[in-house]
Amino acid sequence: MRFSFAESMTDPAYYLPLARAAEEAGWDGMIVPDSICYPEQSDSTYPYTPDGRREFLEDKPFIEAFSLIPAMGAVTERLRFTTFVVKLPVRHPVLTAKSATSVAVLTGNRFGFGVGLSPWPDDYEICGQPWKARGRRMDEMIEIVRGLAGGGYFEYHGDFYDIPSIKICPVPDRRLPILVGGQSEPALRRAARLGDGWMHAGGDAEELQHHLDRLSAFRREYGRESAPFEVHVISLDAYSVDGVRRLEEMGVTDAIVGFRDAYQMPQDSEALQQKIDDLTRFAEDVIAKTRA
Repeated sequence: MRFSFAESMTDPAYYLPLARAAEEAGWDGMIVPDSICYPEQSDSTYPYTPDGRREFLEDKPFIEAFSLIPAMGAVTERLRFTTFVVKLPVRHPVLTAKSATSVAVLTGNRFGFGVGLSPWPDDYEICGQPWKARGRRMDEMIEIVRGLAGGGYFEYHGDFYDIPSIKICPVPDRRLPILVGGQSEPALRRAARLGDGWMHAGGDAEELQHHLDRLSAFRREYGRESAPFEVHVISLDAYSVDGVRRLEEMGVTDAIVGFRDAYQMPQDSEALQQKIDDLTRFAEDVIAKTRA
């Protein structure tokens, strides 16, 4: 089991010392979220809060992920950074491929490219991308990013994108892991068919088992059951040694662990030292004991 530290919407000055502290304590990675802007007027809702409200995001600091990760990579040697998740269909695939491969190169292949759909039509409108057919566009985008990240000339002629033969340089010398987030049936199918892994957005143990069962069935359907596949999960079981063992038995490869409810409305008031103490204590109480 690998462990990724989750922190977001905090003082931007905290990220580099937190990355150093997490690496020193024995964590495997850090999770980096994605948010582009906050509209003054919107009637869209958020699927991961009980009341659908999105006000918890207003005035919360979000450093752009492709900028933040190389900075943290420069002060660490081993820690892996995974986006959770980049809203892929609001971007252009070639520009996204350039950003993702650059991050992978700068971090020495310590980058997992977590991607998903934005739940808000506002993001698409603001970025000049259509809301309609966003899932099918995302499928093509994954294929384009993967093709360009593989090196050499690549062209693509799909229903939504027509890319002439091009190449980008540099590209990573290892496969860029593309991890698909989302818990709907289409998202699980997308992860099974196109992804190198799946990223879980939370929920109870029964729901998690259902998602994992569906993933396994879809991977068999697409003939990919023997391919390497990462499973990144948010679960209360990750906070105890016995719980980690249960997750391992379910096929979970990566536990996402945080110590603060980022959905709360107030600004993050925790001191940096408190955050370091929390991640260090968890490393001693759980990470080290699962590896003893």
